[in-house]
Amino acid sequence: ACMDKFTLLRGVSHSVAAHELGTKYVNTGNRPLPSLEFPGYGAVITKERPGIPELPPFVAIPNSSQRPGYLGVKYAPMNTTSTPQIGQPYKVRGITMAGGLTIEDIEKRRSLLSQLDRTFSDVEKDNQLLDGMDEFGRQAHAVITSTKAREAFDIGRESPEFAKSFGTSQFGSSCLLALRLVEAGVRFVTVSNGGWDTHRDNWTSLKTRLLPALDEAISGLFTGLAARGLLESTVVYVTGEFGRTPKINQERVGRDHYPRNMFMLLAGGGIRGGQVLGESDETASMPKHEGFSPDDVAASFYHAMGIDHTYEYHTSTGRPVMIVRDGKLIPGLFT
Repeated sequence: ACMDKFTLLRGVSHSVAAHELGTKYVNTGNRPLPSLEFPGYGAVITKERPGIPELPPFVAIPNSSQRPGYLGVKYAPMNTTSTPQIGQPYKVRGITMAGGLTIEDIEKRRSLLSQLDRTFSDVEKDNQLLDGMDEFGRQAHAVITSTKAREAFDIGRESPEFAKSFGTSQFGSSCLLALRLVEAGVRFVTVSNGGWDTHRDNWTSLKTRLLPALDEAISGLFTGLAARGLLESTVVYVTGEFGRTPKINQERVGRDHYPRNMFMLLAGGGIRGGQVLGESDETASMPKHEGFSPDDVAASFYHAMGIDHTYEYHTSTGRPVMIVRDGKLIPGLFT
């Protein structure tokens, strides 16, 4: 019912069939290397599109596989470590004050920290880890003392009518929280929905557990963003790390890891909705034509964000590395 709001990419293909490596690939747009950890999308967006001080720039609900890589720890996400529940206030460690702690207490502690920082300033020079911790400290202070931040994380403020479209699953409530955070000014949000292995009992798992929650949550997110006028200024990217085998595992009535042919969804940020790009062959084994790589999708994602994917960063050793090394723009997304 909301197909007009997103593009379905079919025939996305790669060759990394292990969970961890496949996850790294689709979360960075770069095929994993043993010698270099590439930064995830959230780290790059945090660096290139910094947000407002009183909100964390990158929030992961409840956590994220994305890493800051060679950019350094200060570009890592703030993990909520839990998921909210629709209709109830949501408390996040590091944002919600507890145990009688007051803003005055926080300011006193910050004053002491500043004195200690000045004392040990020489030790901290050119230390990426300490620099990252300092940045986290500054962000934490701004967030904890901000009413805007506490309200953004509180999905209990949403009307029951608006929240209903997201369903009742944890994934749905997480998507509702993601919408609130984007609306408040958080630059990048990831929502994780793990447990998609269907090595056993594929069809029952999909029909009764996996697909209904995904369908409600994603459609709630697309229609909710559109209703609040946010979809054109928000890029939404939905993916797993790989697809599932076209051949059925008869012993377990399941489908196994298969990176050669998968799909992704993209929406918002100038991406044209209501279309399907790419095609599988007649056995769903491979793309029918050239297909797309995760690198191509990454290049297109950054293009929608107004970021040149060929721009070069430098690692701590001075090595120049492009944001996305091998990707090319998928023109059909934007015409």
